[in-house]
Amino acid sequence: MYTVVGCSDCSALWVIDPDPETVTCPRCGTRHRVDQLKRFVETDDEAEARELRASMLANRQEEGEAFAAVDAYDELESRLDEAGVDDATYLTAQGVDQDATAAAGERATQGTGGGQSKQETVRSALKTLDQPTEIEVIAYADERGVSPEYVRDALAKLQRTGEVLCQDGHYRLL
Repeated sequence: MYTVVGCSDCSALWVIDPDPETVTCPRCGTRHRVDQLKRFVETDDEAEARELRASMLANRQEEGEAFAAVDAYDELESRLDEAGVDDATYLTAQGVDQDATAAAGERATQGTGGGQSKQETVRSALKTLDQPTEIEVIAYADERGVSPEYVRDALAKLQRTGEVLCQDGHYRLL
């Protein structure tokens, strides 16, 4: 039997499975012995118990008539795909290029095109650029979404740890 019960502390209503000894209120977390809870409805069908609980909640808020006008949950779920617009239609209406979006998603999942951390981006700039200056490293990192402040801090840290040498304004990995 599925039972709609109510919490004596916060008045929450919920459905419990057949015959547990104790339950915890999902709203306030109070632990209750099932035999001491108020039992509102008992039924063999879980969907029916959920529907009755929803009806009780609607009646509490004086929305019983509105609730009665709505189809049952299991019927609503089967019609969910019919409601609204699909993702492709919505995104197209918003001006999103579906092909570009799909390509970006594929690049993100394959690890090409920007999967580096900020520190890896700074290190990559130092490896890729020929005798880079701070401005060149900042420009390289900025194109990849790394802030100038982070680049300056990273370069200073790499110098302190002895991983980078700066001579005459040019950086070199050691």
